[in-house]
Amino acid sequence: MTAAPHPALELRDITAGYERRAPVLREISLSVREGEAVGLLGPSGCGKSTLAKVAALLHRPYAGTVRLGGDPARGWRHRAPRAQRTAVGVVFQQPRLAADPRLTLAALIAEPLRATGRRAEAAQRVAELADAVGLGGDLLGRRPHEVSDGQLQRACAARALVLRPRVLVCDEMTAMLDASTTAALVAVVEDYRKRSGAALLAVGHDRTLLERWCDRTVELDRPAGTRAGTAP
Repeated sequence: MTAAPHPALELRDITAGYERRAPVLREISLSVREGEAVGLLGPSGCGKSTLAKVAALLHRPYAGTVRLGGDPARGWRHRAPRAQRTAVGVVFQQPRLAADPRLTLAALIAEPLRATGRRAEAAQRVAELADAVGLGGDLLGRRPHEVSDGQLQRACAARALVLRPRVLVCDEMTAMLDASTTAALVAVVEDYRKRSGAALLAVGHDRTLLERWCDRTVELDRPAGTRAGTAP
């Protein structure tokens, strides 16, 4: 019998927060298989965004392990190995906090390629992704303050996809968007997931959206100090 493949993303017994004596997450476990979409539901303040940052290697937990494709995380933020950093794409809730205001939208999308020495791919990938997320006309030449929140979030979604990640983390990606932009960005993410086989962790509080979008949903509503076993 062939052994089951490792999950694309596995969080095991994660305890994390911003003050060691009062973590917002205690011993939380969650896994996402290759090609699977998992929705993480929960009210404000329950630690959803903290868990998303841990999953994206952007926040070091106090305890527990993160594995990508079976390999343990070997660093956090810029200290993570390039292969692991680039395996995860992230779309945050507030695009204006996630975007460098000095960059045009084209440069914003291409930023990860330039940072990883793949500048030669930039023009083609930016054109492909701009078309996919619906950024036409002169929008690519504008800077964040010259576009709407929805247009900027489209660029941030394209940036998250530009390195062809194996895991995509969407942290309240659509919370600030209107219905049409929400539908467009969900469609872009779903198209990428189905074509690439990437895993998706979609974090939010909109139960209807996540249950329609994802293969399954997991609720994170336990107060700190209780154990939430491995998600089914």
